[in-house]
Amino acid sequence: MTLKLALDQDTATPPYEQLRAQIAEQARTGRLAVGSKLPTVRGLAQELGLAANTVAKAYRVLEADGVIETRGRAGTFVAAAGDAAERHAAAAAATYVREARRLGLSRAEAQAAVAEALRAGYGG
Repeated sequence: MTLKLALDQDTATPPYEQLRAQIAEQARTGRLAVGSKLPTVRGLAQELGLAANTVAKAYRVLEADGVIETRGRAGTFVAAAGDAAERHAAAAAATYVREARRLGLSRAEAQAAVAEALRAGYGG
């Protein structure tokens, strides 16, 4: 499986975020298998016509999210992201529940706020 990326220059979404989202989605769906080696930062930047810092930022966020892992000079690889993604989502959900309770929202109001955020496009 190879990494396939398409950047949209006409969107307000920054290139690093487009890269992050596409790589994360491909890892999540299995299009990029666990253990797949990713291009180097410089190599991918050159291939996409981006600054190396842009690709590096996307890789840093993906690594922080547990989607990829860097193994020193060996390179960057797709990690077993499912578990990490689920842990991050559970932590975010718990934080949201605490905040909703602090604000005095009912369960229905809290769920409606999430549904509205997803409708507004915050859900990917």
